[in-house]
Order: sequence, then C-alpha cells, then structure tokens
Amino acid sequence: MANEKVRIGLIGTGRIGQVHAGSIADSRDAEITWIADTFIEGAEKTAAQYGGKVTDNPADIFASGEVDAVVIASPTPTHIDLINAAIDAGVHVLCEKPIDLDIKRVDALRDKANGAKVNIALGFNRRFDQNFSRLHERVHAGEIGRLEQLTIISRDPAPAPQAYIAVSGGIFRDMTIHDFDMTRFFVPKIVEVTARGANSFSDYIKDENDFDSVVVIMRGANDELISVTNSRHASYGYDQRVEAFGDRGMLYASNVQTNSVKFFGANEVESSEPYMEFFLERYAFSYRRELALFVEGIRTGKQLNPSFEDGRAALVLANAADESARTGKSVNVDV
Repeated sequence: MANEKVRIGLIGTGRIGQVHAGSIADSRDAEITWIADTFIEGAEKTAAQYGGKVTDNPADIFASGEVDAVVIASPTPTHIDLINAAIDAGVHVLCEKPIDLDIKRVDALRDKANGAKVNIALGFNRRFDQNFSRLHERVHAGEIGRLEQLTIISRDPAPAPQAYIAVSGGIFRDMTIHDFDMTRFFVPKIVEVTARGANSFSDYIKDENDFDSVVVIMRGANDELISVTNSRHASYGYDQRVEAFGDRGMLYASNVQTNSVKFFGANEVESSEPYMEFFLERYAFSYRRELALFVEGIRTGKQLNPSFEDGRAALVLANAADESARTGKSVNVDV
C-alpha cells in the first residue's frame, strides 16, 4: 500500500460526513471507493461530487473487499456496531465522537477494540488545530516549566435545534467531550471532576433536561487544575481559546479571525470583525490533518490519532461532569 491510495468507505453523508468527504478528496494519499447512507439520496449526491459506489447498507462496504478503511460519520447510536463490523472485516476505522452515549456498550467492546489488528481512531480533531498543537508542543518541551493550570474556553455561536439537543446525550457528552479530550491531551491522568450547569438563555434546552452553559473544574494526578467553560451561544462568533500556565510562564492560543485588520477611530480602537461563525471554517485545517495522520498511521502501523481508549476516557469524564452538575458533588475518576 506504500504507493497506492488508501481506499476509504464513508458511512454517513450529513454535515460532518461532507467534511470528511472533502478531506478525503483533498488528500493525495486516499480516495473514496464506497459511500453508505440510509438516506440513499445523500449517498448518491455525495458520490456525484466525490466518486465512489453507493449503498444504503454499510454491510455492503465491509463485504466488498474494496476498502482499506472506513470513516464513520453516521449518528452516534450506530458507532459501536460499525466499529465492531470494521474490526471483523479487518478494516481500519476513523469514527466521529462520541463512541456511544452508554459507557456499558463502550466497555463491552473495549477489549476487542484494544486488541484489534486495525487502527481505531476517534475524531477529536481539535488536537490537530495548528495553534493548539503548537501550544501543546511547547508545553511538553518544558517552555513554561511544570504545567499548573490549564484553561479551555469553548463557546458556539448558537445552539443546535431542539431535535438535535434531544438526542445529543447532553452538553457534556456532545460539546464538552471535545474539551475533555483536549484536557487529556495536556494532562493525561485526571482524578477528580467538579461541574456546574445553568440554563441561562434557552428554554427549549431546559425542556430537554440539559444545560446551555457549563463550567467544569478537573484535577490532574499531579495536582494540575483544569477549567473548562462552555456556552451554547456567543454573539461574537465561534469562541475557542486555550491557556496553559506554569511556574516559568504562560502560553495562550487565541481565537482565529478571517483577517487581522483592525479599526482605530475616535469612538473605538482595535475594532475588528466577529470571529468565525461555524466550526467547519474554524477547524478546516484540523480535519484535513486528522485524515492525513489516519492515513499515515494505516501505512506505518502506528496509532497517530486519538484511540478507542481516548474516546472512552472522554466519555467517562463527560459522565462524571454530568453527575457532578446534577448532584452538586465532586466525582472521583481514574482515566
């Protein structure tokens, strides 16, 4: 396979499926050979743009012998069964987060997944954002000394529709789960989770027994303190920041703007355009880097993306945060 393109089957052609289709199409080292979606028209439309055979049954992809890997971009309840099918077929997997909403289902597949001869990667793309990854490299190079505090801020421009919120698993499993993985990217061992949630602005999110705003405090095994702030809305655009503080200094990754032009006038200074308003724009580079490393890992036999264990750990933290927010108590964890 060294000089051949990695053949990929795409499962799911919704919004995130289109992101992955674009990443594969942009890659010199991969190609789409199959596309599956129970909504066959979506598969056909995607194939018309990117190529590949179509089906409404993912089993056809695994039986075809014409894929080396699959990208799972279908709804969360399908993930476990599709990962299991991929392992049985000897096909590498890049699966969107979360693995599942039920930790028992994740644990039922855990041993098989960890013992698989194929790569199983989880779609925590934010590790590959060029600014966040550069910050991570500098932290681990010792530039700020011992990491003492990590601050992560993630706010979406606007909440998802109520129909999505109803099946999302809640803000901790749907939104904060990216920040839980980012936390472990910097602090691999977390021992305690304390969370608080509020309903600050959305009645329909409250109706779904979910929070629209949350703050999570975590403690690492070496007494690192991590704070995560989430909101389902931000009037100024997609708000994504990371700060790492240590005994020798601080590193900070700020928001990304479409341009750096600022206005200075009599009534205001340093005025600029709002931040990017959509996660696909904000993380376009990271999705392509994620795919590139997935392909490289297939070719080299290395695990270069977040693993099944990373996906499980993020869900454990999400569950602990949800428990803490609803009980008002801190929750001990071991991930």
